[in-house]
Amino acid sequence: MSDGYPHESPSAASTGDLVSQAAAQISTLVRDELALAKLELAEKGKRAGVGGGLLGGGAVLGLYGLGLLLALAVVLLDLVWPLWLALLTVLVVVLAAAGIAALLGKKKLTAAVPPVPSDAVASTQADVRAVKNAVREGRS
Repeated sequence: MSDGYPHESPSAASTGDLVSQAAAQISTLVRDELALAKLELAEKGKRAGVGGGLLGGGAVLGLYGLGLLLALAVVLLDLVWPLWLALLTVLVVVLAAAGIAALLGKKKLTAAVPPVPSDAVASTQADVRAVKNAVREGRS
């Protein structure tokens, strides 16, 4: 094997060699974990971009449909009430619904941030636990 590390028995390797090997391996591990986090965030960003585009398109179409529905509501209420009262009633209902939707949206948005690369964090935590265990076993 030529992986750049001497393959001696642990008792034959000097402390300096072992520290050097550990430093090199930790450096490689950190670089790999950072690369994993970068890839994970890039993938999540792509999915968020596609989802945002589809959500925007759906919102535009829904807005047209809502406008037509509101016009229908005004026309139907105008059959039994004066036009000004029909418009005022529909306006109040729409503004109340907008307020409720804004409050719920704000609550969901604050719960969603900050985006964290959870897979990379979990992997790094597992690596730290493995190193700690190896150090403990080496001292015994």
